[in-house]
Amino acid sequence: MDVDGVLTDGRVHIHSDGTESKAFSILDGLGLVRLRKAGIELAWISGRVSGATTVRAAELQIPHLVQGRTDKLAALQELAGRLGLKSAQVCYMGDDDIDAGAIGWAGVGIAPAGAMPPALASADFVPGRAAGHGAVREVCEQILAARGLTPSP
Repeated sequence: MDVDGVLTDGRVHIHSDGTESKAFSILDGLGLVRLRKAGIELAWISGRVSGATTVRAAELQIPHLVQGRTDKLAALQELAGRLGLKSAQVCYMGDDDIDAGAIGWAGVGIAPAGAMPPALASADFVPGRAAGHGAVREVCEQILAARGLTPSP
């Protein structure tokens, strides 16, 4: 999945010392931890390089973090190839026009409500919750349910 506008509400806070911060949803984080514990490969692909993203990915033990790649489709296809996955085995969530190709290529493409029109047009599913406010958690629970798994506390 993309990061900004998917795992966050799309805003980046730049402080006077030049550092940035982002707000990540705890709801989304728990959903991702549950997927990882269920043996599902997780990856974040971001067009921006961000220390906040690096820290959050490490905290959640996201095994595949790709930053600074605006060609999301190429990045996703390269990662899928390394993991031996076909497009039908991939779920991708993004919110902007640079995500549209990856959304369309994935077996299940997702865009959060409020995403840009090209992302929404490419999506198979739009969660009811907003980006940065549980949209990813909603997707995680759908994936677990599709596999016949119930979230464990």
